[in-house]
Amino acid sequence: MDIIAGIIQTSILAGGVLALAALGEVLAERVGVVNLGVEGLMALGAVTGIATVVATPNPMLGFALAMVVGFFFGMVFAATTVYLRANQVLCGLALTLMGTGMAATIGRAYSGTPAPATFPPIAIPYLSDIPLLGRALFTQNILVYLIYIILPVALHWLMFRTKHGLDMRAVGENPAAADAAGIPVQAMRFWYVSAGAALAAGAGAYLTLAFVPSWSEGVVAGRGWIAVSLVIFAGYRPINAVAAALLFGLITSLGFVGQARNWPIPSPVLSMLPYLGTIAMIIVPVLAWQRMRRLMAAPAALGEPYFRDVR
Repeated sequence: MDIIAGIIQTSILAGGVLALAALGEVLAERVGVVNLGVEGLMALGAVTGIATVVATPNPMLGFALAMVVGFFFGMVFAATTVYLRANQVLCGLALTLMGTGMAATIGRAYSGTPAPATFPPIAIPYLSDIPLLGRALFTQNILVYLIYIILPVALHWLMFRTKHGLDMRAVGENPAAADAAGIPVQAMRFWYVSAGAALAAGAGAYLTLAFVPSWSEGVVAGRGWIAVSLVIFAGYRPINAVAAALLFGLITSLGFVGQARNWPIPSPVLSMLPYLGTIAMIIVPVLAWQRMRRLMAAPAALGEPYFRDVR
């Protein structure tokens, strides 16, 4: 029973990193911009979080500053891709290379240093006493409750239950028609891409302040790329993205448990499980039946710059 509870608890913690980054990517891609700089943004957020708590033992401040850093770099990326209409893929790759390089350079002073302050678990009265699932589900840190409950529900409501959400999706599907209807296409793309970058950097801070409370070069370990693939598998929907991230968290936790309990599986294979899962999730939309493919389809204008003068 304790093993099952531990697996569930670790799954939730591990999945939270991917869920927050995936929600940020959903925001960007719903307005038609592909941001492949998630890996670099997460690295910047991770090192910002650890540097902040070393200077001031306040994890919430570290998380907030990481989001500010992500928002700044997101604005740079958005200005380049939305207003200057540079190639989104190349700019995203440049952001990843720049972000990981800057994080590695800044992080040398903090390499191997454990975080002096982390997000403590918060037990919900009565619910945390439920046998088996109580400790796993209701004794988590505040970011877990934010990522799994508040954010996906709020973003789903915004996208699919409000006029603003309809405008947002129109920008991603047909920016020319949206512009003709008076929707500020470029401004909406700029701010949502920047907000998505802030969430990605926040995911990096979550990684070093809640999941792996220390910094080391390469700590992000490809999670940014996994988050991008989750958005595709989730059909660009916030709640689906969080559910898919939880599934990846389960795969990751099984790898940890397998190594800890000496399962007769080579350790490198167990470490590969999340990345094998990524490949599988990329293949699923291709093999899905026709109705499922329509539901999981990308926004029609995804990755395409908008030129108003050729409307």
